[in-house]
Amino acid sequence: MASQGNTQLQHLATGILPPDACVVIVKTEWNAAIVDELEAGCRRVFEAQGISNIETLVVPGAVEIPFGIKNCWESRKYRDIRPLAYIALGCVIKGDTPHFDYVCQSVTYGITQLNIQMPVPVIFGILTVNTEQQAHERIGGIHGHKGEEAAITAIKMISLQQQLKR
Repeated sequence: MASQGNTQLQHLATGILPPDACVVIVKTEWNAAIVDELEAGCRRVFEAQGISNIETLVVPGAVEIPFGIKNCWESRKYRDIRPLAYIALGCVIKGDTPHFDYVCQSVTYGITQLNIQMPVPVIFGILTVNTEQQAHERIGGIHGHKGEEAAITAIKMISLQQQLKR
């Protein structure tokens, strides 16, 4: 994911993606209003790029996202139209206990492992913030829209993977 300093992120010069390109968004139930807006941002970008085969899988919490992605891939990896990328969306807001640290570490490690093990990219679209205000700043506020950035990253990674296969 990009920081404010990544001016190239919004530039999409990826070539033509397959018209049936499938992307699966795996999102949490926690902090639903924020996570739903992250998903809406993803969908806006995909729609603008003509990508319409977008599926959503909902899991209870952020820790369950890697399980959802891995099992979704395992159930579809031999199909003709299988996902070309996964996007993990969630929002973990710091509380008064160390639970925040464990959740953030667990989901980060899980997604990192999936990126190493799976043949398709898994995009990290998890907000890890101290306050709800910080989350809102990242869904269209002063820090941009991290859902849109996740979709752009997915498109770029699908394109990269296609280039590497040539």
